[in-house]
Amino acid sequence: MPNIKRLDSKDPSFPAALEALLAFEGAQGESIENTVAAILADVRRRGDAAVLEYTRRFDRLDAEKAPDMAALSIPRAELDAALSALSSERRAALEAAAERIRRFHARQLQTGWQYTEADGTLLGQRITPIQRVGLYVPGGKAAYPSSVLMNAIPASVAGVDELIMAVPTPAGEKNPLVFAAAALSGVDRVFAIGGAQAIAALAFGTQTVPRVDKIVGPGNAYVACAKRRVFGSVGIDMVAGPSEILVVADGSANPDWVAMDLFSQAEHDELAQVILVSPDAACLDAVYASVKKLLPAMPRRAVILAALENRGAFIGTRDLAEAIDIANRVAPEHLELALQDADNWVERIRNAGAIFVGHYTSESLGDYCAGPNHVLPTSGSARFSSPLGVHDFQKRASLIRVSEAGAQTLGKIAATLADGEGLPAHAASARYRLTDRDA
Repeated sequence: MPNIKRLDSKDPSFPAALEALLAFEGAQGESIENTVAAILADVRRRGDAAVLEYTRRFDRLDAEKAPDMAALSIPRAELDAALSALSSERRAALEAAAERIRRFHARQLQTGWQYTEADGTLLGQRITPIQRVGLYVPGGKAAYPSSVLMNAIPASVAGVDELIMAVPTPAGEKNPLVFAAAALSGVDRVFAIGGAQAIAALAFGTQTVPRVDKIVGPGNAYVACAKRRVFGSVGIDMVAGPSEILVVADGSANPDWVAMDLFSQAEHDELAQVILVSPDAACLDAVYASVKKLLPAMPRRAVILAALENRGAFIGTRDLAEAIDIANRVAPEHLELALQDADNWVERIRNAGAIFVGHYTSESLGDYCAGPNHVLPTSGSARFSSPLGVHDFQKRASLIRVSEAGAQTLGKIAATLADGEGLPAHAASARYRLTDRDA
């Protein structure tokens, strides 16, 4: 019987209990930090030789399977062959998902703008794509072709010049669906490397792996640690924590549907967080009964059970307004509104990575094919960050062209402020353009 925490907002100890539930230490242990630091330094120093050594060790590849770095480079023909070999049903599903993702992200494409002031000064903003992006795709416990689509397609829409994918192939096992997704979504080059050594190769470049400008994509604790450490040398999308789902439900919700939606995130990881919030005690009881009924049949029931008991909770509230307030406090990665009048509550949501509105909108549809990106902020970071999108693959540069007349006005303002900051060269630079140098 799952031992899921049951909290009540009316309990005086509730604020402290909620804080304890949400507490998650995202920093890596000292052992992981030290290991990753050593790998990054080694790859930076020895390049291909270090990458090959770590790949053989961690991915259990012998010298026959990985004689050199060339053997870890996946030719385009192999990607195309993987796509061609898919069953018609699987290919159709992959293509349908890709098209929906592309269509959604095309609406995010930003363009530059400019305007000219009365004195002829031109001001504006230029938008340009990042030139080369590295995409990390996990290949250990599971393979995620959906992550390929969600990362590569926005980059393609943004106009990224070159997309380099790194994916581990433990014991030499290659996932054809991942390769097919790479072929379909515009990946240019693929390397069969993973872990911290892949992040190092992408961040610093080696004799074989080109250095990228930004790294995106999920990974294990070593990958997350490596991404955090190379930030500054390259850009990164985010350092993501475990998966999260919070469901706000009322008596109209189907308890089996809600239970399975909770399972959909719990099966990712023993540290995943699943929370159900409702003002209806009968709803909470019904979903708990469904959890007990459905869990034994789940292939990943051990992982689901661990997540439910480790960081899961069913929370009773005074009313729906308070349930929404709690959702905003949690700022979950995925927020489901399993409510009869779900549309009426959307405007009240301030903090969530993605909002799934109504009984038919399961979170799993967002993971694969609804269209919006499934790379979402976790660990409460939805308070200040957003889903991955086309904007993550574009850069903005300010455009300034000051006219002679404009220099007279702006020069005096700048010189006065520079004097106030004690920066005489700044002031002189502005005054040199003045017709009246004594002004």
